[in-house]
Amino acid sequence: MQKKKKKFHTKKIAFDGGNSVGMTIESDLKNQDKNNNPKRNKRKYTVSDILKFLLPSIIGIIIFMLPIKEFDPEINQDKVTIPIAYIASFIQNSIGKFLPSIIVGIIAISAIGAILLKLKIYKPKSNFAKSIFDLTPAWFITRVLAMIFVFMCYFNFGPSYITSNDTGNFILNNLLTTLVVIFVFAGLLLPLLLDFGLLEFVGTLLAKIMRPIFTLPGRSAVDCFTSWLGDGTLGVMLTAKQYEEGFYSEREAAIISTTFSAVSITFCLVVLKQVEMAHLFVPYYLTICFVGVICAVIIPRIPPLSLKKNSYYGNAETLDESIPEGETYFSWGLFQAVKKAKNHTGFSQFIKNGIKNAVDMWLGVLPVVMAFGTVALVISNYTPVFEIIGKPFIPLLELLKLPEPVAASKTMLVGFTDMFIPTIIAGNEIKSELTKFVIATVSVTQLIYMSEVGALIIGSRIPIKIWEIFLIFIERTIISLVFVTLIGRFVLHLV
Repeated sequence: MQKKKKKFHTKKIAFDGGNSVGMTIESDLKNQDKNNNPKRNKRKYTVSDILKFLLPSIIGIIIFMLPIKEFDPEINQDKVTIPIAYIASFIQNSIGKFLPSIIVGIIAISAIGAILLKLKIYKPKSNFAKSIFDLTPAWFITRVLAMIFVFMCYFNFGPSYITSNDTGNFILNNLLTTLVVIFVFAGLLLPLLLDFGLLEFVGTLLAKIMRPIFTLPGRSAVDCFTSWLGDGTLGVMLTAKQYEEGFYSEREAAIISTTFSAVSITFCLVVLKQVEMAHLFVPYYLTICFVGVICAVIIPRIPPLSLKKNSYYGNAETLDESIPEGETYFSWGLFQAVKKAKNHTGFSQFIKNGIKNAVDMWLGVLPVVMAFGTVALVISNYTPVFEIIGKPFIPLLELLKLPEPVAASKTMLVGFTDMFIPTIIAGNEIKSELTKFVIATVSVTQLIYMSEVGALIIGSRIPIKIWEIFLIFIERTIISLVFVTLIGRFVLHLV
């Protein structure tokens, strides 16, 4: 028996809002009436309905995506940033001396709460508290390890390879002091992007672009722009939240978090200055963008990302991006957005969701970054592991005729721990301009490093294992290396 195809009917909907005057939005697509004559369907939205969608969404776009200039004394010139990063930086500079103490307290609470629950001394009454402290054995060990590391670094005791400024103290004083502030503001303000219809509207408009090119839903464009223009950590937070709410499948969440979590423009400049090639910033950044798009097209179509399931968190239903009959992309996107905004219950819900986001990131992610980041940097700085596993790259480097292939091979995989380390090696050991340009570019396009983005992904509920992240990192390295070498030869030939 053949199932009837579900048919959507466009209705005239009037959200009256009392005696307010309605604003009419017309659908451009035409339905057929009984006489087979075209007609336009109309929906009526009040000004209040439209503003409830538009105002929070525009504020969210400004805060998370609008590029602004800020003077950076470290590089002695203006840098490009976004308002939320500017606010976080201002707060960090104002209360910076207190932040390590706050971080120690947060990580201690996250571990002690998990220990007390394991010992059945503490029994969480809310599902939210249970989701934070009820951990699997692996994550329980991670929390305890993070507490040990952070105590050792803060109180300065234990092995120097854990507490040095290149390992544990770097994570505590340089990375976590930034993340702890960003998590507060990002957590509180993310609902501006999530809860008022922006993703529904953008997702509908861009579905025909994102799906065929990147195998992603249209709403992922907001995550991509947030990561690319702002900060990769914000993109991971946004993606993780969307996955938990059932808007991304396992495969989609894994692709977005490992493919679009780009470093900021400012940090790209810092990387290039490290190899003393800042005069090439424009072709350098264009190369990063070009190769980043190539990787975003290729990597999702090969394992391990191509093998990820299209199942949803909490058995949520598959997100339907189809456009009902009689609708344009704009009219349907607007309808979805207004509907989402109207379902929002108000300021109290906004604050409640924001606080939950911030607390979840504080207690769930900061310990993971501390534990994984410290271990990764210890391996990088105090063992020859990455130098050894980088040797298989020598034949590829020689095939590409890249100068100083042996020295360059040391930088190929060490970026998995932190993306700044390859350029430190290149600045100290390599003379060739081409090789330095390639290393500086590849270190950015590799994208996933365990001192920050990689640890954030592992700490989130996005279903991707550390060995899968490492395999994706290698794939990105190989693809980037080939294209960046070709482009680098052309760029240096022109200059």
